[in-house]
Amino acid sequence: MTAEVRHIRTAAEQGLVDAFAKVKARLPGETILAMREAAFEAFEAGGLPHRRVEEWKYTDLRALMREAKPLAGVPDAAARQAARDAGAALGSVARRRIVIVDGTFAPELSDLAGLDPGLTIRPLAEALGKSDGETVRHVGRVLPVEDPALALNIAFMNDGAVIQVADGAVIERPIHLAFVTTGAAASFTRSLVVVGKRAKLTLIESHEGADALDYQVNNALELVAGDDAAVEHIKMMLDGDGALHVSTLMASFGRNVTFNDFSFASGSAVTRNQLFLRFDGEGSKADIRGATLARGEQHIDNTLVADHARGHCTGREFFRSVLDGESRSVFQGKIIVRQHSQKTDSKMMSNALLLSESAEADNKPELEIFADDVVCGHGATAGALDEELLFYLKARGIPQKEAEALMIQAFVGEAAEGIQHESVREVVMERTRQWLAERG
Repeated sequence: MTAEVRHIRTAAEQGLVDAFAKVKARLPGETILAMREAAFEAFEAGGLPHRRVEEWKYTDLRALMREAKPLAGVPDAAARQAARDAGAALGSVARRRIVIVDGTFAPELSDLAGLDPGLTIRPLAEALGKSDGETVRHVGRVLPVEDPALALNIAFMNDGAVIQVADGAVIERPIHLAFVTTGAAASFTRSLVVVGKRAKLTLIESHEGADALDYQVNNALELVAGDDAAVEHIKMMLDGDGALHVSTLMASFGRNVTFNDFSFASGSAVTRNQLFLRFDGEGSKADIRGATLARGEQHIDNTLVADHARGHCTGREFFRSVLDGESRSVFQGKIIVRQHSQKTDSKMMSNALLLSESAEADNKPELEIFADDVVCGHGATAGALDEELLFYLKARGIPQKEAEALMIQAFVGEAAEGIQHESVREVVMERTRQWLAERG
């Protein structure tokens, strides 16, 4: 006789079930209702991911997410006023700003005038509401991923941006998606970016909210890059210290695509940054980098899957974490090389710098190789500051705190040097200096 195993829902899981039943009928896009329902059924079957789910073993969301925050409503005048300085951390970087407040596209705060030839920008809710064929064809289908957090995003996605770049268009000014949270609520945003053949685009994401504000963010970005396209994507996760943030990038590359990605995380109580990349055309190159600055009891997880479905592609993954107090970083990186993807060249490295004895770094690099003519490798390290180098600096009259700061800046700088946009690279280093000043 076999005993029936029943999943007992947590308070957060039950809250999500109740919320979906209330809002599913009024979410945008009748044509994708079946997709939403299927995604939520998949979530219900397993619930929030926990340590027995291999991909989530270091980030037990069932334990970390005690309750489901109420869904964010349409931002009122006060919320929109609070978001007027969205993305201020980027300083004077020249960019086209698109503001999303509490999960809702805010056109009155966005720079939508005089769009470059070949560039279109629309709210996702509008595109889904009109059953736009191009949007419906891509949303949720760019790179299907079986992930419980992503299933929740598909089920609840309310708004975001749809950005399309026509074949051959070169967008000189970076597009900045500025996400702002103003209340203790949950938002589920999704954006779609389609970059045509031979087109060029720099895309910046920033996520922010006030400290001590207990909110939840589940954000997803789907990116399609056509043949010979060049795309740079930079994500700045600067949420308030009470936030729980899950962010997912799903990207598919055609032939001879050049893709550069940089993720910077220093905010929120819990962060899960997921990247799922698929090389669908030969000759593409991807440089994926990230830097994490954590302190207190922060938990920051970077999880990457690079799927080489075609051969003759190059991938480089390079992540660095600086950890102080009782903080914890997680890096999970997987390189998959399919059977016929010969001449693949893909390597990854993760380095963690521990500034206290209570900090923890978990590194789990993986390779799944089904082809025989490839060059692949991975590595991971975790340790304290180099005592000999620290002594060398102190012996030349540099005080200990300044010497430590110089070493940490150099450590982060090696990851940030992959950012092609010089002004954004300087913003990352300035944020690092601010973090060090607050630490000191």
